[in-house]
Amino acid sequence: MSEVGNSAGQNSDAGSSGAERPVLDKPPCIPQNASLDEVRAAFSRDRFATEQCGCEVLEVAFGHAVCALDIRDEHLNMGNRVMGGAIFTLADFCLGVLSNYNQPPSVSASCHIEFLASPRGQRLLATGSIDKSGRTLGFYTVVVSDDSGLEVARMQAVCARVGG
Repeated sequence: MSEVGNSAGQNSDAGSSGAERPVLDKPPCIPQNASLDEVRAAFSRDRFATEQCGCEVLEVAFGHAVCALDIRDEHLNMGNRVMGGAIFTLADFCLGVLSNYNQPPSVSASCHIEFLASPRGQRLLATGSIDKSGRTLGFYTVVVSDDSGLEVARMQAVCARVGG
């Protein structure tokens, strides 16, 4: 998750097509009393994760988030296994939900992921938790497992507070 655009409010990487992406002054900060539908609506703006990859928010509460991805053919690599990028995208999406729900607006500053096993199921679940929430930084863990309960990856992340 990152802010789009430069200080002048112009998109610096619009490309040669001339199409401009929307410029966001701040990423969303979701209040604790937001319904699950409101959280889903806010994160539907993360179009790569939601539209291209199929990530969805299942649960959210302060300090806890669960997101899912149904494994599709386009998530598979040449070895017919789930590509690490698909697993990372789900973990990062869950991190975004977790770090912006009842928290000051936050963006990823650092992420480390370990791939532990190849999924055996048909669905991936990412479960995120807060390790420490500070004034300027937040520390998080996201565990990705498949629908058989097999833990496939673990992400440790640091998010920077960018407003609020």
